[in-house]
Amino acid sequence: METILSISNLTKKYGSLTAVNNLSFTIQKGNVYGILGPNGSGKSTTLGITLNVVNETSGSFNWFNGQTSTHLALKKVGAIIERPNFYPYMSAYKNLKLVCKIKDISEDKIDEKLELVGLLDRKNSKFKTFSLGMKQRLAIASALLNDPEILILDEPTNGLDPQGIHQIRALIKDIASQGTTILLASHLLDEVEKVCSHVVVLRKGHKLYEGPVDQMISSNGFFELKSDDNQALLNYLASHPNIKDTKVLDGLVTAFLEAPMSASAFNKELIHNGIVLSHLVLRKESLEEQFLQLTDNLNDAN
Repeated sequence: METILSISNLTKKYGSLTAVNNLSFTIQKGNVYGILGPNGSGKSTTLGITLNVVNETSGSFNWFNGQTSTHLALKKVGAIIERPNFYPYMSAYKNLKLVCKIKDISEDKIDEKLELVGLLDRKNSKFKTFSLGMKQRLAIASALLNDPEILILDEPTNGLDPQGIHQIRALIKDIASQGTTILLASHLLDEVEKVCSHVVVLRKGHKLYEGPVDQMISSNGFFELKSDDNQALLNYLASHPNIKDTKVLDGLVTAFLEAPMSASAFNKELIHNGIVLSHLVLRKESLEEQFLQLTDNLNDAN
């Protein structure tokens, strides 16, 4: 599979603050990657470095298997890392014509890209009349004018209302379905879970996880349990070969599974061993729960 972007041991320091800490990951062609993390985790700094607007302290990155210079490679990249900034009294079409002139690319694709983002019927409307969601979609159209191999988006749904968020997410999926690789930074777990195929999880510049989203949330789940004799239940769980960990909070026992197991089979097993439950629910861990576990592990390591 073709490598679009490779980041190796990247570090960025601002005085005593380390914004990105020895970060390495790879972007392969044809996927939707999310860089996920809270504000201040190093997402925007990482994107800025790869786009040559921020200088790294150490480490390296290269585009397209390192077969071309960064300057030439960026001609095959579309990016939106700031708020959409167009001339308010010019129409959408004229703003995109200006983008083509600045980038020295053909104007032939303007209508096509406006149609893709759902703005062709508003091509002659002034930018100042657009909603925030429409402005963001116009920015995406401008980033696609050169038919880039990869589209980079920094917090693409930030500040949008629910309808605007839905439209942007649907648009990202549509663009990806046409073969464009996408890299987006987001602090929204829900966004990454719904839109991305792969995720890099960052916290305070550290990489906590890298890999497919479905692998991150493919845990075997956990049982929520209650019994009149929770101590007997906990003793049984401690020696169970398919229970890898347990937690107790307000009388509710959480038992994490090593391998898949049905609730009915587990209940029969407990009854057979003299343990009667008053509560039994099998749940799957969400991306949010996985993210919080990763964060807790980093806190423990520190």
